[in-house]
Amino acid sequence: MSNPILLRRPRRFDGQVAWITGGGSGIGQACAIALAERGADVVLSGRRHGPLTLVADACRSRGVRATVSIADVTAPASLQAAVDTALSEHGRLDIVLANAGCSVSGRISEITPAEWRRQLDINVIGLASTIQAALPALTAQGGRIGLVGSVMAFLGLPRSGAYAASKAAVRAIGDTLHLELVGSGVSCTTIHPGFVESDIARVDNQGRLDLASKDPRPSALMWTGEQAAAVMLDALHRRQRELVFTGHGKVATWLARHAPQLTYSLLGGPLARVVGAGTSSRTGTR
Repeated sequence: MSNPILLRRPRRFDGQVAWITGGGSGIGQACAIALAERGADVVLSGRRHGPLTLVADACRSRGVRATVSIADVTAPASLQAAVDTALSEHGRLDIVLANAGCSVSGRISEITPAEWRRQLDINVIGLASTIQAALPALTAQGGRIGLVGSVMAFLGLPRSGAYAASKAAVRAIGDTLHLELVGSGVSCTTIHPGFVESDIARVDNQGRLDLASKDPRPSALMWTGEQAAAVMLDALHRRQRELVFTGHGKVATWLARHAPQLTYSLLGGPLARVVGAGTSSRTGTR
């Protein structure tokens, strides 16, 4: 009997190969499975073999091939090894989703230089290194790049300075890359999620994951990974330059762009206590 999931998903990526960094959980996991449902073979990279293997198995159950390549975005050689794996195991690379990221939380006056370096090494330099490694293979196929940023690229909140700065840098990289790729056949889509289910809020500033800790982000505003993956892959398919979601993310971004004085007056006044409560520990919106 045919898999009903495969029948209801438009197989827009049949025969293509996608590489997802941070593919073992959260948005990366959801996008990997969604790509598999839409016909793409996947290469999953990250630092933890166990979660990547589980996601690879879920992709294979959708009728595609899936390969795991352990990689750390702060180690360029491991990124190149992931690209080499895609080419040797699958023969091509059509899509890269630079999704790996972390969130460093704290007041500007408190964040240590080591925490700043970790934030920027992973979210900015790691993202740029991912693209550098993948670009020759993508150019050969006229491929697609997805950069996972955040609504926080447009709107700073208390205790979010390091994370917001890193995501503003991702947005700048995406804008520049879009222009630099003109005529190459490769597209770049910069993606700015609002609140999406993930473990990012359960990881401390040193990178330690605590699955028992409570996610402080507002559950009423949270999108599922499946919802996020659907709009992200649609934007990649259409080679859209930039995507902002969720609903609250669109509102926040619009206000920050078009009414910044009002926005920051509210954040510094009537909303300060609410925002402070919601951002007291972790601030990542992805």
